[in-house]
Amino acid sequence: MSTIAVPEIAAQPIPERRGRRLPYVSLAIVATFVLAGVLAPLLSPSDPLEQALRLKFRPPVWEERGTWANPLGTDRLGRDMLSRMLWGSRVSLAAGVLTVLLASAFGAAVGLVAGYYGGRVDAALMRVTDATLSFPVILLALILAVTVGPSFGNVVIAIAVILWARYARVIRGQVLTLMELDFIAQARIAGAGAWRIITRHLVPNTLNTLVVLVTLQIGYVIIVEASLSFLGAGIPPPTPAWGSMIAEGREFVTSAWWVSFFPGLAILLVVLAFNLLGDWLRDTLDPKLRQL
Repeated sequence: MSTIAVPEIAAQPIPERRGRRLPYVSLAIVATFVLAGVLAPLLSPSDPLEQALRLKFRPPVWEERGTWANPLGTDRLGRDMLSRMLWGSRVSLAAGVLTVLLASAFGAAVGLVAGYYGGRVDAALMRVTDATLSFPVILLALILAVTVGPSFGNVVIAIAVILWARYARVIRGQVLTLMELDFIAQARIAGAGAWRIITRHLVPNTLNTLVVLVTLQIGYVIIVEASLSFLGAGIPPPTPAWGSMIAEGREFVTSAWWVSFFPGLAILLVVLAFNLLGDWLRDTLDPKLRQL
């Protein structure tokens, strides 16, 4: 009896599941700047507001006239750049986190209400959302800063007043999808009220999306805050803020490059790290991508 030879099929490698590998570099960058801001009073070599005109424009330690007393050099008023960078990280990160928390909380609430009730409530809330999205963030923040005055609180409020609409639009779209699923209909049949459905069913199912949006928007807020400070409508001097530090050194880029370079590098690293972290969270928390 003859036998039929069956060709061997090479085992195909199982594709690696996306979103599982931790972004160690991004986490390290974020953790470094967070610790720098929290421990700024302990890590700062000197007072970030202390002026010493005889030491102005001292270069970083690796250049010819640099010293370890000012590792990153000094600015035009002789203030230590490393100390101002450490305290500036506290200001920028605090502004980013507080703004995003305020905007996400209000925007998510609007999106949940609009998506659940629908009809006229949805139409009214979405028209307000669309009108808010049409305003440029920096322009409105400049108007508020000129009207009320530049301060940390005003910057946070000015950005949050515009930013909430992005969360409302995304969360509302996801809620509309959830409202078509069977478990919402079953909850209504079981006698669950609006508050219970929103808090027990809709909020948990939109939380992943909200976390990803929050992480991605922190970097955006840091850029907006730095832009406002650069234009003089953000954190008022002499408080160290990365945007205002860049503005102070723009006239001395050729002779004292470090005054603008180090704050700009910090903004680049922090924003890039938060964006990469947000991408990883999106790939990890999205159930469709988890199946790949």
